[in-house]
Amino acid sequence: MTDSHQLYSVESIREIEQTALRTLPAFTLMQRAGKAAAMLALEMQRENDKTKPILVLSGPGNNGGDALEAAALLAESGCEVICLLTADPATLPPDAQQAYAHAANKGIAFINLQHIDSIAQTEWSLIIDGLFGIGLARTITGDIGQLIATVNAMHAPVLALDVPSGLNADTGVVIGGVSGIAVRATSTLTFIGNKPGLHTCDGRDHAGKVSVAFLDISPESFIPSAMVLNGIDTFSHALHARQHNSHKGSYGDVAVLGGAHGMTGAVILSARTAAKCGAGRVFVASIAGNPTWDTLQPELMCRMASEIDFASKTIVAGPGMGNSRESHDLLAKALAAKELLVLDADALNLVAEEPAFRQKISACRTSVLLTPHPLEAARLLGITTAEVQADRIAAARKLAIMFNAIVILKGSGSIIAAPDGNIVINPTGNPALATAGSGDVLSGVCGALLAQRWPVWEAALAAVWLHGAAADELVTRGIGPVGLVASELIPETRTLLNRLINDHAFKSRPI
Repeated sequence: MTDSHQLYSVESIREIEQTALRTLPAFTLMQRAGKAAAMLALEMQRENDKTKPILVLSGPGNNGGDALEAAALLAESGCEVICLLTADPATLPPDAQQAYAHAANKGIAFINLQHIDSIAQTEWSLIIDGLFGIGLARTITGDIGQLIATVNAMHAPVLALDVPSGLNADTGVVIGGVSGIAVRATSTLTFIGNKPGLHTCDGRDHAGKVSVAFLDISPESFIPSAMVLNGIDTFSHALHARQHNSHKGSYGDVAVLGGAHGMTGAVILSARTAAKCGAGRVFVASIAGNPTWDTLQPELMCRMASEIDFASKTIVAGPGMGNSRESHDLLAKALAAKELLVLDADALNLVAEEPAFRQKISACRTSVLLTPHPLEAARLLGITTAEVQADRIAAARKLAIMFNAIVILKGSGSIIAAPDGNIVINPTGNPALATAGSGDVLSGVCGALLAQRWPVWEAALAAVWLHGAAADELVTRGIGPVGLVASELIPETRTLLNRLINDHAFKSRPI
């Protein structure tokens, strides 16, 4: 059975398509793609003024053919359709030529790139982007670049077919970087299978709401995928209701190591999160030696980091840790404890500077979870941040293999990677998370779940999903995205975790 959560590379999509085409008549897949696009276009148009025309942008390849077939069907349904064709119809691929003939027979008006100014002056009920599909490899410039800029400046909703033109379907990067341009779509209807680039990096800003049209391809034509979208189903088997006959020791101890001078807020944020996400006891291992207690959450046990015994504790190392010699030595002590370990923030920077640390982590037999943001990932890999962002999936996978650890590469569409090559992209979260302390909260969720003996893979998946979903819940209530602060995520994350546990317990209850 096909699944919209499965993610496929461009190479895999082409393999699936070629397998399907061996048993299908010519033009079949384009007909199906056009029909799916037309149906979604009609749904989107219902939300707007139907007296206004639909603009269809058709490029030189089969993506343009999909758009032409959609245009023909929309005209059949009574819509006024105007099609901007960027290529000579005689040069179109065979299926696209057939779609063009179909559209021309429906009396659709065709215009060209010389009409860009008139496009900007017209009110459209919907714009359909069929300029370029998954095969685009060059930066969009010239008249087509100007056309996309015009479309992006307009208020009409935009439906992108397969992938917003100008976006790399594998990486989610706008092709050409700062020199490039890509369509900013309201919705994207992607064909055959879901694409990772629609859900990470620039993808979430350009793809809008993503839906998948599988084009009635037989499930046997699909190949296994090592990439999926994160969701509750990926970690729900680790959700368990608490037993009445339990105590604080049943839910583990967390020690949060960090809080150098001037950065104690980071360690407190992480520790508060660990406590409110279910750890039995939480220790603040403060490098600066203060505070002696948390006045807002006195349940936290605050200690000098040098006095902490890390044995039998889940360790979260890095929040506000700094890079002093003392921080270096304390991290070495934490690594030597060979306990469950979350490495974040400054702990990752220390690891990047110390080859011996890298060797200890990769050789560690216990579970290790790394939570770098792109700059920290770049330091660990010895490359630039731009290189990390150019292919976030490859960077996360390389880190997971390098350290034999689970890696959460934070950012828009956070990547969770395992050493075996499996990749999960997280769909929750929003720009509210772009605030100081947000990563400290995430590390606290990770530590709490590990302390409660969640498997490290499921702990990473659940922590990232909960962290993003908490931000989403807050934004729906008007708390953000502007001005949301990290501490506001903590109670919302707790609420969501309990809701998931209660829902799972109810569904699992014997009848």
